[in-house]
Amino acid sequence: MITAVAFLILLFIGAPIGIVLAVSATVYVFATDNTALIGSYALQLQSGIGKYGLLAIPLFMMVGEMMNGGGITSRLIGMARAVVGTMKGGLVYVNILANMMMASILGSATAQISIMSKVMVPEMERAGYQKTFAVATTTSAGLLSPIIPPSMMFVVYGVLAQISIGDLFIAGIVPGLMMALGFMAVIFVIGLYSPFPVAPPLSRSERFALLRDGLLTLIIPASIIGSILTGIATPTESAAIAAVMAYVIGRFVTGELADRDIPNMLLTAGSNAALVLFMVATANVFSWILIYGQIPQGLAAWVVTVADHPILFLLLINVIMLAVGMIIDGIPALIMVVPIILPVATAVYGIDPYHLGVVLCLNLTLGLMTPPVGVALYVAATVSDTKAGAIFKSAMPFVAVAAWVVVMISVFPALIIR
Repeated sequence: MITAVAFLILLFIGAPIGIVLAVSATVYVFATDNTALIGSYALQLQSGIGKYGLLAIPLFMMVGEMMNGGGITSRLIGMARAVVGTMKGGLVYVNILANMMMASILGSATAQISIMSKVMVPEMERAGYQKTFAVATTTSAGLLSPIIPPSMMFVVYGVLAQISIGDLFIAGIVPGLMMALGFMAVIFVIGLYSPFPVAPPLSRSERFALLRDGLLTLIIPASIIGSILTGIATPTESAAIAAVMAYVIGRFVTGELADRDIPNMLLTAGSNAALVLFMVATANVFSWILIYGQIPQGLAAWVVTVADHPILFLLLINVIMLAVGMIIDGIPALIMVVPIILPVATAVYGIDPYHLGVVLCLNLTLGLMTPPVGVALYVAATVSDTKAGAIFKSAMPFVAVAAWVVVMISVFPALIIR
């Protein structure tokens, strides 16, 4: 009881999730006065991050830093413009397509939204789009990042669930494509009654130049996904390959990445990765305490009285996870709930852990766009100087599509391939 009280107090006063988990576990250890738990605490903390797959997190963060500093992002947007930019509302489609390509590299929604808001929102404003709509589109498209591989959330879930991260990446491809196509359908419907601007046509030489520059940068996502699908490399090794590719392209192809920028990029990527890894370490301790206290077993006994079918269980989890995602950011929320939900889902309902992982990550991704916290909303609002409430109102059709994809994935597990 005292552990639950400590957990809730720390959570509601706004303490970082890593601190909440570590302190709550410590309270339980001393409350039970169990010398075995006291002696094993540090070991459990260390073993939480002693996993090879977690090396992918700082490496993918470094890829994102070098892409942004090396001018690779702008070239991906240019290639998307050459493909769909001259259609009615073409710049909106460019936004979605560019975010799809960025999602296959960055793996972090907040990082992607921050980068793309700085690039796409001013461009859409200059073309004649309303600023709120431009921000809402960019923010919604950024939600593809935690779903289309690679994904930081998938890496963390894969480590927590002890399953193949590569197979989990593959499992996210169909849901990611479903969400992207759904977003494009929303744009098409809005375009039927909204006077979207039409971009001036591109000459053949301009289109060729944009495609040529963009195709070179596609080596990065191709090296990540291709090496995993062919079995040449693990997700961690593919992240290292992508980091090398990003450096070579930024340094020698675009010429916008300087060696003097690398130390600052390493510092930024390292500090951001340290925050995530600290949460993973404390989550391992918290999970160990939960199992010792038989919390998953108690939850299983309660849940079976409410949901007697796997689909009903998943729909119940959808509601719970949406509520959690409205308050807590994606990776911290994932770290908190997986140790509790995973044993129940697999042992009681026989749900495939890959299916469960995609459903959980989709839900938490949706939570990034929903008040009262809605981290993605506030990131976009800060970067673009727009009100978060106005962004959410304009993004509601996209949120509805994302919710529809969550339900479809929950009800039809065959959509998860691996």
